Amino acid sequence: MRPRVIAAVLAGGVGARMGAPSPKQLLPLAGRPVIEHAIAAFEACPDVDEIVVLMVEEYLDRVGDIVASAGFAKVGAVLPGGATRTDTSRAALAAAGHAADTDLVLLHDAARPLVSPATISACVAALGEAGAVGVAVPSADTVVRVAPGRSGGEAVTQVPPRAELRRMQTPQGFRLGVARRAYALAAADPDLVATDDCGVVLRYLPEEEVRIVPGEEANIKVTNPGDIEVAETLLRRMRASTAAPEVDA
Repeated sequence: MRPRVIAAVLAGGVGARMGAPSPKQLLPLAGRPVIEHAIAAFEACPDVDEIVVLMVEEYLDRVGDIVASAGFAKVGAVLPGGATRTDTSRAALAAAGHAADTDLVLLHDAARPLVSPATISACVAALGEAGAVGVAVPSADTVVRVAPGRSGGEAVTQVPPRAELRRMQTPQGFRLGVARRAYALAAADPDLVATDDCGVVLRYLPEEEVRIVPGEEANIKVTNPGDIEVAETLLRRMRASTAAPEVDA
């Protein structure tokens, strides 16, 4: 019997950098809230059995209405997120408390509305061989390490080979037993600062390989003003590329 796949769509933050009156996950994108696009991708993926959504507490009713209006059959719960990304991930794992250690969990940023069902399925397939996986794309830019400069400002201290660098996206997937062990160890570390779930596994379970799943450039994170317009352009291109060709009469 194949493992059960639980997807957690995480929207614990409000997106202060966006400067909008409501969370970025609720901003309209092509007529639907950003978070609805993200949930829809997991709803459409045949490999996903169950979805839980974690949202800022004061907007739980709004997200519940979105789920009901869209008719998402796989969404089993809409729950409050935590004060930090780490807290929200912990809440997601707690929501999967009924599942076995051999089942799978996919953690996805609700602010990434253009994730594709194909990418989600690729994560599930990779978890057949690895206990932790993360979606990533190559970096087209040179990334440098910096430190305080001798005369102020910042100075470059290292230029890692670009071929070795990737930009992490989501979803990030785990066998539940792996994620539970990593976060249990993290809970005992008062110095924990994490914005990435694969990073938690890498830090606390260094023996566990974190496998890279090739991502898509369109899977952007809506973070700053202007990102909605970029996402709308990408969405139009995606829809145009999948539209059925016209047939001459």
